[in-house]
Amino acid sequence: MVIAQVSTSPLGTSSTSLSGYVAEAVKIIRSSRLNFTITPMGTVIEAGSLKDLFEVIEKCHESLFRAGAKRVYTVLLIDDRRDVERTMYDKVKSLEEKLKSQGSEPPKEENACDSRRQAYQEHIRA
Repeated sequence: MVIAQVSTSPLGTSSTSLSGYVAEAVKIIRSSRLNFTITPMGTVIEAGSLKDLFEVIEKCHESLFRAGAKRVYTVLLIDDRRDVERTMYDKVKSLEEKLKSQGSEPPKEENACDSRRQAYQEHIRA
């Protein structure tokens, strides 16, 4: 399982707003049927292989040019673990369990994130 975080942005546009461009990239990710979650600073994607990941990232990158960008900046972080299969949620759960075992409970409002994450996972699997 390959887990990646990607952030792609147009440079030199006439506006400081990027959401229209980001929406174009997210449409590509949605159509790929890969598991993903959007964060304020990028999108985390799970793929079965690097090839599948790179194919989607390239399409996202190119979508910003099609949307009118003259220059595109893309940052990609990859976690390619091959000894065991882990999802992005497994990684978060592992950290939360370690924090709990060390006596560090999350604030109550963080628990709301867990239920939203679970609801979102169910939604994208449907």
